[in-house]
Amino acid sequence: MNLHIVALFRFRENYLMDAIELFKKLVAETRKEEGCLQYDLVEDYENKGVFLMIELWESHEHYLQHDVSDHLRDFRNQSRAMLEDPIQVYKGTKIF
Repeated sequence: MNLHIVALFRFRENYLMDAIELFKKLVAETRKEEGCLQYDLVEDYENKGVFLMIELWESHEHYLQHDVSDHLRDFRNQSRAMLEDPIQVYKGTKIF
């Protein structure tokens, strides 16, 4: 069963360009992962510094492999000081 993820990021305004560069690396590496069906970054057009990562994984097991990947660990470590709030992650399955 596919797993849908929406991750919410709130970056401090003075780090937006740095955040975009970190996201570029993360997205490029994640899209190469087995089981990654979608991994898209969306910027909120009303709230500066707010980003959504829209993810679709072939299975929960594929997501778990991603969750311990080196590139995600690096992203978390490098972005931690730039974030306004902790990252919020929502996981679910498609209803219809």
